[in-house]
Amino acid sequence: MTKAEILRLVEEEDVEFIRLQFTDMFGVLKNVAVPASQLESALNNECVFDGYGMDGIWNRSEGDLFLHPDPDTFVILPWRPQQGKVARFLCDVRRADGSALPVSTRAMLKRTLQKAKEMGYEVFAHPECEFFLFHTDENGIPTAMSHERAGFLDVSPLDLGENARREMVLTLENMGFEIESSFHESARAQHEIDFKQAEALETADKIVTFKNAVRSTAKRFGLHATFMPKPTAGSAGSGMHISFSLYRDGKNVFFDPEDKDGISDEARWFMGGILAHVKGMCALTNPLVNSYKRLMSGFEAPRDIIWTTRNQNTLIRVHNQRGTDAVIELRFPDPSANPYLTLTACIAAGLDGIEKKTDPGAAAAYRFEERTDAEKAAAGVEHLPETLHEAVACLEQDAFMKTVLGGEFVQLYTDYKKEEWNEYMSQVSEWEIERYLYRI
Repeated sequence: MTKAEILRLVEEEDVEFIRLQFTDMFGVLKNVAVPASQLESALNNECVFDGYGMDGIWNRSEGDLFLHPDPDTFVILPWRPQQGKVARFLCDVRRADGSALPVSTRAMLKRTLQKAKEMGYEVFAHPECEFFLFHTDENGIPTAMSHERAGFLDVSPLDLGENARREMVLTLENMGFEIESSFHESARAQHEIDFKQAEALETADKIVTFKNAVRSTAKRFGLHATFMPKPTAGSAGSGMHISFSLYRDGKNVFFDPEDKDGISDEARWFMGGILAHVKGMCALTNPLVNSYKRLMSGFEAPRDIIWTTRNQNTLIRVHNQRGTDAVIELRFPDPSANPYLTLTACIAAGLDGIEKKTDPGAAAAYRFEERTDAEKAAAGVEHLPETLHEAVACLEQDAFMKTVLGGEFVQLYTDYKKEEWNEYMSQVSEWEIERYLYRI
């Protein structure tokens, strides 16, 4: 919408507050709220905040920073009061001179998509966002408990989260999402809602909006929605599988009707780039200590750096549907990741593979992931980092990722993640007490 159309709609809909939202470097949603009387000023990019006081956003020497609302992201929040409504914009964060911050992750994705455009490509992405619904205690504090016993595709009364999930779908549709499906996932209290693919920046914006809407709706049902990758031991964790497709002149360049697998050289090179840089990406796509408990769990989470055209649990999967719908699915990212960072890293690596014509090697044999570690090693197959500590080291060693993200960002990001790892290592868990206290 134009500025005039937004101003008119805000008046017609009795919107009283505007949330100017943005994410920090970890993808955590932040906002500055202004009354509707200040909307015109906000649309003129005059809303300023002090960047000095925020952790996890950028170099604190930046000082005053300005929010630039993206008109395409304007939406009225359905879960807020209907009298005195609340609307929001997602914003770019810029300096006083209008220049983009080198560590702004939304700006990073824009730069990467500009490179794709210069190569002749338009990038589309389709996420599959999994999450858990847990009870809150009598004080409204989130727990990791649920009374339900539902499994994959179960319905009520086993699926106790069905009503909340239905309301989430209606809320998202009210916000302009085109929902493809929603269902109970394999773990107790685990759910998935899938929405239609879109251009990559729009997809990243929608993931941010999706997580906010899901958590806000769950709260109305007395539940807590968490995108923590592995909240409970002994069951499946939550992933955020992302399917990519590249278009040139309106045609899907990943499709090749002459190829035995129905995929083009560009599709293979794109996968080659991902496989070449996946270790360096993991600190971004799987950013928590907890992320690696999902990847090592054995519950259909990928570990080996392989690809396949079959419906297997591999790092990269070429979907069964080919033709004009050909997509490459990455199964390693998890929903705790900053979506702007995740898409930036994956797209940049794929484009690098296309530029260098990186060979991904042959597709993995059927059920290869079930072979022993010795058999995999003999075949020359590597695996993902096993801890956040290892993933951070891989990011620091990947010169290409440093070029994509910028040295300032990588330094700041890895410093935070090393601190997170050291804090984790200083803790003594209940498992350690139970295993060692009485016998040592």
